[in-house]
Amino acid sequence: MEPLTILAQAAGSSSEPVFRVQTVLDSLWGQVTTLSWLQAIIAISFGVVYLLYGWRISKVLVVICFGLVGVFAGIEIGSRFNSEILGGIVGLTVLGGASIPLMRWAVSILGAISGGILTGGIWYAVGLPERYMPAGALIGIVAGGMISFIVFRIAVMLFTSLGGGILIVTGMLSLLYHYEGAQNPPTNTMKAMLYNQDWFLPALLLVPTIIGMMAQNKFVKDSKTWKV
Repeated sequence: MEPLTILAQAAGSSSEPVFRVQTVLDSLWGQVTTLSWLQAIIAISFGVVYLLYGWRISKVLVVICFGLVGVFAGIEIGSRFNSEILGGIVGLTVLGGASIPLMRWAVSILGAISGGILTGGIWYAVGLPERYMPAGALIGIVAGGMISFIVFRIAVMLFTSLGGGILIVTGMLSLLYHYEGAQNPPTNTMKAMLYNQDWFLPALLLVPTIIGMMAQNKFVKDSKTWKV
């Protein structure tokens, strides 16, 4: 891994990290603690469908993903003009609508982002410098983007498997959080693992993603009606 570290150090000389894992962990744990047990079960249920059968509804999922990005981007831009609602609607319409005629490009972008998330997670899990994590993510973005154009269905399986895995992991962590809170005395094992063990979150995401891709690959091969 030493060559990767040297390459990353050569990419920039700023003493300030350009990416903070702490922010991601805080955001994830905030979602985990705000879900009720019923919402957690729903998240897991949707995650399983997303993980195993996302390829069947991939076009709908792509439009939803880009529509949500458009909403948040539109709200951010609209807030500068005191028009968050209008900005959100415009962003939803523009990005969600644009993803329909540009479906293959949109799927490839999502596949590239998914690759970046996975390689960035692996970078973090093996203990490489956090400040250069974007260099690790860039490797996955490039690889995911290239593979998406070579074998398009891989991009579909990758982003749907990862998306389903994220929902499942979030729901499971929430259920465990509620379980630990009901103990006497309450325990805090999951939070300690999440924040103190670098490998924990990447492993939680990688395992269901691999399972999902293997399962979807089998389902896609057995399907005579699915077209990419």
